[in-house]
Amino acid sequence: MNPQDPLANLHPLRQPDLIGWWPLAPGWWVLLTVILVSLAALAYVLIRRYRANAYRRRALAQLQALHQQYLAEDNASRFLAQTNALLKSVAIRAYSRRDVAARHGRDWLLFLNSRGNNAEQFQAEFATAAYRANCPQMDMEQVYRAAQAWIKRHEVAP
Repeated sequence: MNPQDPLANLHPLRQPDLIGWWPLAPGWWVLLTVILVSLAALAYVLIRRYRANAYRRRALAQLQALHQQYLAEDNASRFLAQTNALLKSVAIRAYSRRDVAARHGRDWLLFLNSRGNNAEQFQAEFATAAYRANCPQMDMEQVYRAAQAWIKRHEVAP
């Protein structure tokens, strides 16, 4: 040691302990609670929406089966009648029976086209084709696409 240098007599500085992350500050607890409640609410909403749209998934599967049957048998009258019945059952599920069950013909067609996707509309012949023994010349692929779009995107009654 050098007696001339007073700093040489000093001990080295002590470093403070690092600040730990535990226990959490109250603000972090509040943030964690808000995040968990938000995630639970989001899960609840998504599960309700999934369950509420179960009828759409079943109807789309039935429509796909009807379309496959039509492609195998090439029976347009049967395809139209069964597609119409499927659309009617989906509409009864989505709306009240009182509003849907008695609709037929032009009124039924207007109902479908007014509450569905504007890109895929049902043809005017669809209103009566389902009730005829012999099917008029219609594009069955367009009927299938329109029915598929209607089932996927129809507006549900509040």
